[in-house]
This record gives sequence, structure tokens and C-alpha cells, in this order.
Amino acid sequence: MTSGWLCKILALGSLVLVALPIHLTGQQQSVEQQQLTHTRYVVTDLGTLQDGPASFAFGLNDSSVINGASILTDGTFHAALWHRKFMVDLATPGLGGLNSEAFGVNERGQASGLAETSEADPNGEDFCGFGTFVMCRPFIWQRGLMKPLPTLGGNNGEAGQINDLGEVAGNAENRTLDLTCPASGPQRFQNKPVVWKNGKAEELPTFDHDPDGWTFGINNRGQIVGASGVCSSLNPQTGVYILSRHALLWDEGKLTNLGNLGGTGAFGPGNIGGEINSRGEVAGTSDLPGDTTFHAFRWSQETGIQDLHTLPGDFASAGLGINDTGRIVGASFDANFNSRAFLWQNGVMTDLNTLVPANSPLFLLFAHGINSRDEIVGFGVNSAGDIHAFLAIPCDLNPASTVPFDGVPESGRESTMQGPTPVLSENARSLLDQYLGASLSLRRAPITEILSRSIRRSSFIWSPAAFASKPHWSRMP
Repeated sequence: MTSGWLCKILALGSLVLVALPIHLTGQQQSVEQQQLTHTRYVVTDLGTLQDGPASFAFGLNDSSVINGASILTDGTFHAALWHRKFMVDLATPGLGGLNSEAFGVNERGQASGLAETSEADPNGEDFCGFGTFVMCRPFIWQRGLMKPLPTLGGNNGEAGQINDLGEVAGNAENRTLDLTCPASGPQRFQNKPVVWKNGKAEELPTFDHDPDGWTFGINNRGQIVGASGVCSSLNPQTGVYILSRHALLWDEGKLTNLGNLGGTGAFGPGNIGGEINSRGEVAGTSDLPGDTTFHAFRWSQETGIQDLHTLPGDFASAGLGINDTGRIVGASFDANFNSRAFLWQNGVMTDLNTLVPANSPLFLLFAHGINSRDEIVGFGVNSAGDIHAFLAIPCDLNPASTVPFDGVPESGRESTMQGPTPVLSENARSLLDQYLGASLSLRRAPITEILSRSIRRSSFIWSPAAFASKPHWSRMP
């Protein structure tokens, strides 16, 4: 269940918008090598709400329920869930504001994320980052109802992933002025890592007295990963207002610095622990020496931090999701910051686009999440140049099979690989720019008032059949 807000900060930090279309140069693995080590996939375009222009998938649970957001025709972002042929708009009724996004979903059908209210932020902050300057709340959603979660004393907060116990990772600001923030803003107060248990916010420590911190991933053992660092002035190249200096793990009250790949966290996304599986293995991203680029990493207690490198010929990479078998997904970038979704397993990183047939509906830009069934979600670009969320389903779990999923003999397999890369339309490019740019304010804006309302944990158990029958689900076209 990968956190979308982490993915978005990685996306903008990597300047994915700089030079589209995306090229496939540098892919050196042969088709035969890939077939020996990688499952092949069939890709489904998840579509959008109300025929909107774009959608983004951030993660999924083991029941194949997908969390993310869809842009409507009026330009607003609505938190959304997908399951089979159905979509649900979590923003109806929402928390009264225009924009929302879902960053997690668990096996009980509970979703988490952030949502705007209709109330103006008294400090003129734009915490959600949509240019509306209203207050932004962390939320938990279930049975068609979105409820706000309490903050640490401020007006705003955000919720990330949610585990099957209903525990939610996220961050919230307190009322302490952050002296590392520039006087010009946009952030003024300390932004602290939190976990919500039984609807109550519990502040987590940061590393080395860092004033700011963020939690991104949480597993069913209550282990949490994220980062801490300092507020920053705007980086004109990446739009980043924070410096994530330390990739962190919180486990039963113990804080562990996951280390880094040689960088200080001053470039792009910085040093971040992004997602953790049930075995305590972490996928994340770290700057390299000199802070001129960043690579995806894998961390475990036994091995420490390991550089996953990039796809052949690429310049940078970001680790975004990990499942319980240790497979990692993310994005790899060439020197012009064109992105390709990747799958890492058995020590090898592979372009996910080479594992799908040539007639797939999307070219896959970012892989955000992977579940225990090896299903992968993210977003890509279609032949019209529009950005849509995708679900990639493994279709041949036997690597020794002599008949690929599309029925083409192995000798003709190369011709079935992903064809020419579509070019983003100007509208899609603008939407992606708006989306990724807005996301960076998710952990940079101040908060000044506590929510008194807490959420009781529900005994509701997830039932796909029950959800599909609810009136708030709409059938996909």
C-alpha cells in the first residue's frame, strides 16, 4: 500500500516533466533473460471519475482494492478507490472542500488520505497545495463516510498509509515556530511525524533533533518508515520546500536511522524510507555522494542499505513500493528525467514496460505499489497523451512456460513488447505539473489548531461483494 504523497514528492524531485516523451534507450537485458526472472503482466487502464482528464493510483491491498485520486472535468482532485469494474468517489460528501486524495487502503476497506475543508486557513497557508488556501485535514474513510483525524495542535495534517489494524501513518504540524523555515514561508511551524491509533495522534521522535519529520509506510506489526529533516527555502529546480536528511524506521519505540547511499539529502526527494513489508524490509530513495542524483534502495536488518541502481543507461531511480516477497517497484529516470516504471526482484531491475504486450493501453511511467499477489499499480500515459492510473496483473507465474500469456511463441516474443512511447498531451502535461507541484506542499505548510474529534476503530471487515453493491460505487466504462 504505497503512499501517494511520497511518490509525488519523488516524482517532482526528479523533474519527470522536463523532457517528455519518454525514451526506451539503454535497455540492455534481452527478452530471454527477462523471461527467466520476471513475470509477464497484463495492464488495465483504470479510467477516471466522471470522464475526467487524469487519474493516479498510489497503492492497493491484497484484495486488489486500489487507492488514489482522479481529476474531474472542473480540475478538482477527488480521492478514489477502484475494485474490479467499479470506482468510488471518496470526496462525496468528503470534508466539505474541493480537493482530496487517498494514500492508503487496508483489508477492512478503510481508506486514508487528505482532504480540504471549506474553511480558510487563518494563517493563509495552503497545506494541501491546491492553491485554495483552505485548511487541510487527515482523514479515514469507511462505509461511505469520511471523518477527520486529529492533528498535533494545528489546522492541518495528512494521513498516509493505513494497516489492517486501522493504524495510520502521516504527519501534522504543531504550534511551535520552525526556525529553519524562511521568513517568506510557505511553512512556519514544525511538521512532525505521527501515527494515529484508535483515532488519536501519537507524535513520533525525529532523528538528531530534526525539527520536521514525515511517516510514509506502516505494516501490520506497527513498524513505520519515513524521514526527518528541516524546512527549506524553495528549490527552484525541484520545487521542494523540505530537506529529508534521514531515512528512518520506528519500531516499538525505537528509532533507527536507515543510513544513506552517500548523500546528505539535499537533492530531489532526499533520503526517505518509503514503504515497509511484513518482514521489516524497506524500499526507499537516497541521494548519492555529492547530492547530484538519487537511487532506489532496499534495507533490511540483516543487510543494511543496498543500492538498487537504475535501469541500464539511466541517471536516477526511486523505490516506491515493496511486497512481502521483497519485490520492489518504482521509477527510473534517464539523464533528461524521462521516467519508466520498474520492477526489481532477484537482484535485477527491469523496465515494467518490457513485461507487457505491445498493445497495452498505457506506457507505464511510475509503479507505486505491489501487493502479495504481485499486482502492481501506478500511472502511465495512453495513446492520446493522457495520464491514467493502471493495474498490472501477472498472467504467467511459471517462468519456464513455453507459451507466453499472449500465445506468441518464444521465438516471436520480442515483437510483442511495448511499442513506441506515447507523447503527453499539453493538457496532460499541465495536469501532471499541477498535480506533482501541488503535492510538495503536503509536508511544508503550517498548522495552528487541533481537531477535537477522534475516530473509533471499526469492526467492519472488508467485503468486495458488499462494497460493489453500494450505491456510491460507480461502474467503470
